[in-house]
Amino acid sequence: MADAGAAGDLPQDAKVIIEILRSMGVENYEPRVVNQLLEFMYRYFTDALSDARTYSEHANKPAIDIDDVKLAIQSRVNFSFTQPPPREVLLELAKQRNSIPLPEIEPRPGLRLPPDVDTLTAPNYQIATPDERPQTTR
Repeated sequence: MADAGAAGDLPQDAKVIIEILRSMGVENYEPRVVNQLLEFMYRYFTDALSDARTYSEHANKPAIDIDDVKLAIQSRVNFSFTQPPPREVLLELAKQRNSIPLPEIEPRPGLRLPPDVDTLTAPNYQIATPDERPQTTR
C-alpha cells in the first residue's frame, strides 16, 4: 500500500484514486493498482472524448458539446459493459429452474448426497488401465 510520505509525490488524480479506494473500505492494495486504475481511467476518457469528437464532426458542429459526450459514454457503456438481465427475466428463469424437482437422496448411513451424476463430486474423467488399452497390431 502507498504510504503517506509518498502520497505527497503523487499526481492529483492518483490521490483521488487512493481516496476512492479508502472510501470504499480498501486499506491494503498493491501500489500498482493505483497506476492500473489511472491507466484505465485515462484510456477510457481519451477514447470517449475521441468518439465524442467523431460524433461532433459527423453532425457538422464546430465543437464538442455535452450531447456528444453523453452519446459517446452511452455507446461505450453499451459496447464494453454487459448489463444484467431485467429482474422479470431472472424471476422467470428461476421459476423454470425451480419447477424441476431435485433428485431423490438414497437413505443410507453416512453423508447423504444425491446420486453421483447429480453432484460435482462425480469424477469427470476416465482412467484407462493397462488391460483396457486398445491393442495395436504391428
